[in-house]
Amino acid sequence: MSSRRLNRGAGLGLGIAMIWFSLLVLIPLAALVVKAAGGGLSTFGHVLTESETRDALLLTVRTSLIVTVLNVVLGTLIAWELVRDRPIRGAGVQEWLWGKVRVVIDLVIDIPFALPTIVAGLVLLSLYGPHSPLGLHWAPTTQKAILVAIAFVTLPFVVRTVQPVLEELDTDAEDAAASLGASRFTTLRRIVLPSVLPAILAGASLSFARGLSEYGSLVLLSSNSPHRTETVSVRLFAFIEQSNTQSAAALATVLLVVALLAIVVLDLVQRRVTRHG
Repeated sequence: MSSRRLNRGAGLGLGIAMIWFSLLVLIPLAALVVKAAGGGLSTFGHVLTESETRDALLLTVRTSLIVTVLNVVLGTLIAWELVRDRPIRGAGVQEWLWGKVRVVIDLVIDIPFALPTIVAGLVLLSLYGPHSPLGLHWAPTTQKAILVAIAFVTLPFVVRTVQPVLEELDTDAEDAAASLGASRFTTLRRIVLPSVLPAILAGASLSFARGLSEYGSLVLLSSNSPHRTETVSVRLFAFIEQSNTQSAAALATVLLVVALLAIVVLDLVQRRVTRHG
């Protein structure tokens, strides 16, 4: 059997990539875990049994799960509309108008990626705050404001993971199914969904992890009221302000574990779907 070896250029590139990845990700994460472990298991026990921290963690995880489900449904729908649902050629004004709307939506979808989250919080506070022009006075006193903030910053993930898959998806199988009498729903369920499900799950894992870590917009949109609207990121910052770095590191480690578990579970489901799809 012949063995394949990395050539000098590939080995150098791999080494540089690993060094850069280690400096940015592995070493900081390892330092965080070491800092949290410095106080022993009692530090984790104290953080997790403290009612204020526990409620903040539960609120953040629950809201992130709800937003992730919404993103899976609505994000997939938006991606479908951008790629598949277009006016019939020759429709004149309708076709031209949809083309313009599609370009605008495509641009707006990426705004949460580029916009500083504190600015997003300010915009959402103007819409849902005490002087809301919409009459929805959700911020900064209700959990609805937290849901809106997390939904805003996580919306692009599912859209941008599903959209390119739909664009590259061959429609021959769908056309064949339609010619054999399959309904549109059956075609979506049996042909389209298995093809895009791995992308949907990838976007869902990114959305959930991003929702857990959101901080900037929540500073303005939540009143940071303990047991009511205080999120885990705000609670973590409170530990840092109190110079309680070990508790902050322990809480950050718990948050990291939750995010990693979610990503691993969704990745396993994605691999299983891909293998049996």
